[in-house]
Amino acid sequence: MQKTTTKRSNSLDMPSSIKYDVVVVGAGFAGMYLLHRFRKMGLSARVFETASSVGGTWYWNRYPGARCDTWSIEYSYKFSEELQQEWEWSELYATQPEIIRYAKHVADRFDLWKDIQFNTTVNSVVYDDLSAKWTVTTDAGDVCESRFCVMATGCISLPNKPKFQGLENFAGTWYHTARWPDEGVDFTGKRVAVIGTGSSGIQSIPIIAEQAQHLYVFQRTPNYSIPARNRLLDPSEVKEIKANYSEIRKRAQTTPGNQARLNLRKENAIDVPESERLKEYQYRWNEGGSSFIGAFQDLLFNADSNETAAEFVRDRIREIVHDPETAEKLCPDNVIGCKRLCVDSNYFEAFNRETVTLIDVSNEPIECIVGKGPKVGKHVYDVDAIVFATGFDNITGALLNVDILGAKGKILKEKWQDGPRSYLGLMTADFPNLFTVTGPGSPSVLTNMIPTIEQHVEWITDCIDYVIKNEYATIQPTVEAEDDWVNHVNEVADRSLRTTCNSWYIGANIKGKPRVYMPYTGGFPAYLEKCKAVIANGYQGFRFS
Repeated sequence: MQKTTTKRSNSLDMPSSIKYDVVVVGAGFAGMYLLHRFRKMGLSARVFETASSVGGTWYWNRYPGARCDTWSIEYSYKFSEELQQEWEWSELYATQPEIIRYAKHVADRFDLWKDIQFNTTVNSVVYDDLSAKWTVTTDAGDVCESRFCVMATGCISLPNKPKFQGLENFAGTWYHTARWPDEGVDFTGKRVAVIGTGSSGIQSIPIIAEQAQHLYVFQRTPNYSIPARNRLLDPSEVKEIKANYSEIRKRAQTTPGNQARLNLRKENAIDVPESERLKEYQYRWNEGGSSFIGAFQDLLFNADSNETAAEFVRDRIREIVHDPETAEKLCPDNVIGCKRLCVDSNYFEAFNRETVTLIDVSNEPIECIVGKGPKVGKHVYDVDAIVFATGFDNITGALLNVDILGAKGKILKEKWQDGPRSYLGLMTADFPNLFTVTGPGSPSVLTNMIPTIEQHVEWITDCIDYVIKNEYATIQPTVEAEDDWVNHVNEVADRSLRTTCNSWYIGANIKGKPRVYMPYTGGFPAYLEKCKAVIANGYQGFRFS
């Protein structure tokens, strides 16, 4: 990455540049749909992508057991009825390979490949005040000039790389779940250490446990996880869903998470008899999936209600895991739903294997990595391979990994040094004509991502169309509107129990990252209405030049 400087670059000083109406950074599900929309608008667009194919985070997350935790029927585009009808999902929760096949199918169907440049990382995005244009430079030497720039870099795309002292001395092989080898890894007969028990660890551990001679799981913080109850989709079921897709999509938009399968119950857990509560929890547990948190409407707002759900899950862990000491180590003691609620296939069951050992590093952390493996206290765990399931620098990481300079040389890293500031998660003041898809301050990772991405893309492309048709040069939020939105996002988050733990939603997994709750917790319906109201009021909160 190029070194950030406070000196504003002028596009006239750059090498001869190629001109586009729009440059898009990222070819995940946001970048692909943006390209499709811009083409329909008659605009020239170029998409730059670090990976060698489409799919975004799903391109990189090829670790064993990688699977979507949202109903596959809903984790898909809805903008094309033909696409919805022709694509066949095979399972309730799609695997990473199937999601990548879907992404490639979309790229084929809408002929997107020719306008995407792969194996190319964007280094800088610099605004020129005189021309009101953005100059985009890449590690491949590209220099592009565009009127609009859209950052479709994804919320879960920049890996949180291991920073353990002595890793370079490890005699074995190490892997990161977010940068898994394309050819896969065979752990048969090997001693393996998995460090991290978030979603990627919870998905990969059961698979690795089946292969490894011995598996050591290093856990700092236990996580709640609900069984997926994954299964093949019955053809008659798929036929019925496709016949009612429109209704399913409409119902999804009325739920906080933008997914119909959430099936949020309107009662408060604390207001119903204990027997009824337990019956509902058991039903949700048997059904499987993250809809468990929709059992009652107050689970994320009332601590007493939340504890009833949390204790139910802890009791299930105690039933599943045979060794009482191990079971207790696997039982979280915080709010359920405060961290990302995981969905698993036989995660807790894996600890019943004699070849799986749980290492609690909450009080005595991993001191360093030596030649043989992780060192905890005086004990060294002798392993052949280490798997780091340490997640990502979420939501802002990939954005701030690019040198972005706005009007009058304003540097995004400096503006966001105390936490991200945006209006609706779509734009930030002093960065004209620069848009972010599912940026901080939007519902993003608290929702079903692909339909939420679609809403963002449609809002952004409609906005650009408005700017062009009204012959404006630029659009950006006012500082007042941005301040009001940031305050609103914080106020809504503070009403929820989601802020009560050190989750990656507040950047707690990254050393030195400001502790700010980044996604909007007000729910997708409220956010959708706000976005519509902004347009209805002549793009209220934005200023044009």
